[in-house]
Amino acid sequence: MKNARLIRIALASLVGLAVAAGIAWWQVNSAARMTSTGLPPLGGPFTLVDHTGRTVTQADFGPVLRLIYFGYTYCPDVCPTELSAMAGALDRLGADGSRVQPLFISIDPARDTVPHMAEYVPLFHPRLIGLTGSAEQVAAAARAYRVYYAKAQNGGTTDYLMDHSSFVYLTAPDGTVKTVFPAKTTPEAMAEGIRKQL
Repeated sequence: MKNARLIRIALASLVGLAVAAGIAWWQVNSAARMTSTGLPPLGGPFTLVDHTGRTVTQADFGPVLRLIYFGYTYCPDVCPTELSAMAGALDRLGADGSRVQPLFISIDPARDTVPHMAEYVPLFHPRLIGLTGSAEQVAAAARAYRVYYAKAQNGGTTDYLMDHSSFVYLTAPDGTVKTVFPAKTTPEAMAEGIRKQL
């Protein structure tokens, strides 16, 4: 009787060990099948209006990388600085610069009309394309790139500033973000980062 009890205890222990081993095996193998970058998806398709008045999507720019900045034309400091850095990076790339399309997406479509964008973007680079659109179109593009923007509180005048995040995105033709350049990245560093993705 004592032996039967010991046998039952031994069998229960073996079953417990087998179950534990099975669970451990499943966890290891299921973890190996799952892939995560630890980051939410960034980038994606958009529909906007370019500075010539043409409705465009990300597919209209062909099989080249896109260098994208979200800002607004009335920005007094950071936007001109970042657009100048983009232009400088493209110039430093030389002939390889033709494999990158620079895009400036307005987060202030109420003031950044097509004619206004057409006057503004050539000030920075001849290949820079300005994109604007309806408030909904701009909001959808900004959401895809996790861009924060909001009108600054100023007592309701028409002369207002916009609060916004400031990153330059380098994307693949499908809109997938390859690299993000933080504010104040030098043209040299930006050109080097772009070259690594060409």
